[in-house]
Amino acid sequence: MNARTNWTEADLGDLSGKVAIVTGANSGLGLETSRALLKAGAHVVMTMRSEAKAQSTVATLQADLGDVSLETMLLDLADLESVRRFSEMFHGKHSRLDLLINNAGIMMTDAQLTIDGFESQLGTNHLGHFALTGHLLDLIRATPGARVVSLSSVAHRWGFMEFGNLMFQNGSYTPRAAYGRSKLANLLFAYELQRLFEAADVDAISVAAHPGTAGTGLADHLFNRWYLRPLKPLVFLGIQTPKQGARPSLRAATDPQAKGGDYFGPGGRKEYRGAPVLVESNAASHSEVDARKLWVESERLTGVNYESLRTPTE
Repeated sequence: MNARTNWTEADLGDLSGKVAIVTGANSGLGLETSRALLKAGAHVVMTMRSEAKAQSTVATLQADLGDVSLETMLLDLADLESVRRFSEMFHGKHSRLDLLINNAGIMMTDAQLTIDGFESQLGTNHLGHFALTGHLLDLIRATPGARVVSLSSVAHRWGFMEFGNLMFQNGSYTPRAAYGRSKLANLLFAYELQRLFEAADVDAISVAAHPGTAGTGLADHLFNRWYLRPLKPLVFLGIQTPKQGARPSLRAATDPQAKGGDYFGPGGRKEYRGAPVLVESNAASHSEVDARKLWVESERLTGVNYESLRTPTE
């Protein structure tokens, strides 16, 4: 693996002919990831939850970039029916999928449920993307060299899997614990998907990334209380821009020397900021026992089955 520590968007290369999906693409990391892929020549399907956001995003990018190969589609990862509809629409328009960047997410929200009754952070950050990837699996298999990029966080280190209380249904919910669990789940999924790709001899890889700290707006709601608002400028002082935070995802998606199971993050102190490099996730994220348990439970909860990965490709 190339050990370069000065990787930037200039290293993306020519992505002409590639088809990419970026979830949560109307702002923050998703917007900057999409912008960079578009500039490199990819056809980018940007997902977002509302038509108003889609129109505004398209107008902004076309004003900045000119004539690029851009498409928007509606997708709400907290609604499995929306995930299914998106998949049907994408299949109706495309016969390949080179890059699936599972970027969208929510962070340390108060206790709430998705439309399908899942704890919202696990439901959105993990189960929504689990279902999405499963629905698109046939196109991933049909595209030589396809990649699935799962976005995690340094917060995966806070996470712990408790399969008898996966949704914190026993009343132990805290925003921090639920967020950490969802980000740990992202890595368990990414690594297990790679193992299944290898076992089924699929010409695709599953990789992961995290942005470090970046001013994306994802945590703005944490400062809604009046007594916390004065702290916001101090907390966000010196953190990365969304453009900088998107670089680990972009490297994971495009570095020709990346291998399945690689994990990219900022190379600076505590992985909070810096150019994207290979980083290590914690031991819990590499538990094959927990990964398999989570996989079985995720198939049960979403109704999305990855049975085709248990059969080698022709």
